[in-house]
Amino acid sequence: MSALSLLLSPLARLGAAVLGLCAATGRIAIFAGQTVSHLARPPFYTREFLHALFQIGWLSLPVVGLTALFTGGALALQIYAGGARFNAEAVVPSIVAIGMVRELGPVLGGLMVAARVASSIAAEIGTMKVTEQIDALTTLSTHPMKYLTLPRVLAATLAVPVLVAVGDAIGIMGGYLVGIARLDFNSAAYLRNTVDFLEPWDVTSGLIKGAAFGFIIALMGCYYGMNSARGAQGVGRATKAAVVAASVMILAANYLLTEVFFSA
Repeated sequence: MSALSLLLSPLARLGAAVLGLCAATGRIAIFAGQTVSHLARPPFYTREFLHALFQIGWLSLPVVGLTALFTGGALALQIYAGGARFNAEAVVPSIVAIGMVRELGPVLGGLMVAARVASSIAAEIGTMKVTEQIDALTTLSTHPMKYLTLPRVLAATLAVPVLVAVGDAIGIMGGYLVGIARLDFNSAAYLRNTVDFLEPWDVTSGLIKGAAFGFIIALMGCYYGMNSARGAQGVGRATKAAVVAASVMILAANYLLTEVFFSA
């Protein structure tokens, strides 16, 4: 192999990786556009939507709630320990509340839902593809994306903000319990500081993030399920790819939304 080939080979691999990433991004964008386009066209499968809403929303509540509770408590301890270096222990209630509703509530809630829901959706739809159930839907004149993808994406987009709101409240409660039981805060003063420093936009921005994360989670699960390879290994790879893609996209979207909301 010539010296020129040795020099260009890494560049060629880098270029192929970039082109592959661009192609995958384009396919996901087209898939998302097709999913949204079905929203305005009948029929709408209400039963599938309600089933997805129950699976994504209600059944995800315990894991989101526990995550938020322990995160709020740990955050209170960390902020108190850091604030004690500057005699600023009184900022614990306000920082716990702002940190939960702006960042930790939406992001951690989204990641937990992604681990549970994106994998479930990808495995379910991937198995349906392997067993040719999706082909059977097409034979019965039922559009697979309208029957399988749209209800799940819509349900996740609506359910995750509600989970985020509940998680925010539980996380703030976790910080409150730690502040009262371990850090000797006055109960009334803690609650007053929490309410005084929270602004409506803090809560609203977190709910908007939750809706965006819900859309991403269900979209990735459906996309990788629909494009799953044949066999058990194909379904397993689709499930893993859905969780990884959803998690990375949640973190990227969180940065972009934070930049848009709070860059000023």
